[in-house]
Amino acid sequence: MTNYDIRKDFKIIENNKIAYLDSGATTQKPTQVIDAIRHYYESDNANPHRGAYKLSIKATEVYDEAREKVQKFINAKKPENVVFTRNATESLNLIAYSYGLNNIKEGDKIVLSIMEHHSNLVPWQNVCKKTGATLEYMYVNSEGTLDEEEINKKIVPGVKIVGITQVSNVLGTINPVKEIVKKAHEVGAIAVVDASQSAPHIKVDVQDLDADFLAFSGHKMLSPLGIGVLYGKENLLEKMPPFLFGGDMIEYVYEQDTTYAPVPTKFEAGTQNVEGAVGLGAAIDYLNNVKMENVEKIEKELMKYAMDELSKLDFVTIYGPRDLSKHAGVISFNVNKVHPHDVASILDSENVCIRSGNHCAQPLLRYMGLDSTCRASFYIYNTKEDVDRLIDALYKTKKTFEKWM
Repeated sequence: MTNYDIRKDFKIIENNKIAYLDSGATTQKPTQVIDAIRHYYESDNANPHRGAYKLSIKATEVYDEAREKVQKFINAKKPENVVFTRNATESLNLIAYSYGLNNIKEGDKIVLSIMEHHSNLVPWQNVCKKTGATLEYMYVNSEGTLDEEEINKKIVPGVKIVGITQVSNVLGTINPVKEIVKKAHEVGAIAVVDASQSAPHIKVDVQDLDADFLAFSGHKMLSPLGIGVLYGKENLLEKMPPFLFGGDMIEYVYEQDTTYAPVPTKFEAGTQNVEGAVGLGAAIDYLNNVKMENVEKIEKELMKYAMDELSKLDFVTIYGPRDLSKHAGVISFNVNKVHPHDVASILDSENVCIRSGNHCAQPLLRYMGLDSTCRASFYIYNTKEDVDRLIDALYKTKKTFEKWM
């Protein structure tokens, strides 16, 4: 299967005649996912875990099957390790509130990489402010990667939580997460992995990584908006108090006390986004059909072509690792002396869709001495022709702003 065959499943790209290069923000949805959602609403829709009638039982089965698909996709030990949330942001907040605020105390340290998305940074700022813990950062080198020396210097005794993105949403850097998790455990810390930009692009194995927690969003890997995943080790999830209260997470309620349902239901208060879970399950089916090794192969070829072509433009500055074995998904760049928002607007006039801005990673860009960048992010439905359209549109940008360059 090639990305040209795959492209046929994404009607929105053909209907709009676009080169869609913003999959790091959200991916387009294949027909198979859309059809699965339609089938659910036409055939299986009811409130799961609530009714004793057949349709509700069927909805429960569909919802539980989606959890099992996620479990197998990330190689979790049990379906109970998988908590459904709205997105990675909610997953990471759940960890910060339920685990962080109840286990971190004054004098403890939390260590993050400077590459973290705000969703894996701001919640930990909040934990430190409320507990008196200290927040420290691992900084990237000139190539946009973390040196072993920096990792060893920052992850030391006294550190209780290490937060790390597996793939940077700005630089595309693939971080040595397995080694970082091992180092965290050596000093008695737990490791929180943000897999939002990795789960769609590379094989994620939570048991191999030995991650304590791992989070990702479905909408970045072909599923609908509004569905996310929190993976947690069973012993940690069982000890954590609920994040939200009410609905299906209840076991028994008395006038002055309440007991809670077991994991993962304890963390899934209220009526859940069953449509989203169904769509995520269908997205996983789709990726399993393509095979993750083919996803990686398609993207590596495309990234190499894009990097080679962008490198030929003397008016473009590229950020992040050039070694594609350490790079996935996205390429950030700037057109010299042209604001990224202006670049994005001109590219849009050529039906080329990219992201411009700080990408919810202001500390990283500030550390790099930048306010914002352009970001082209790729997925399996992109082709070399999309890259060619990007390059042509960048030449148009140069021509438009030439007298100021």
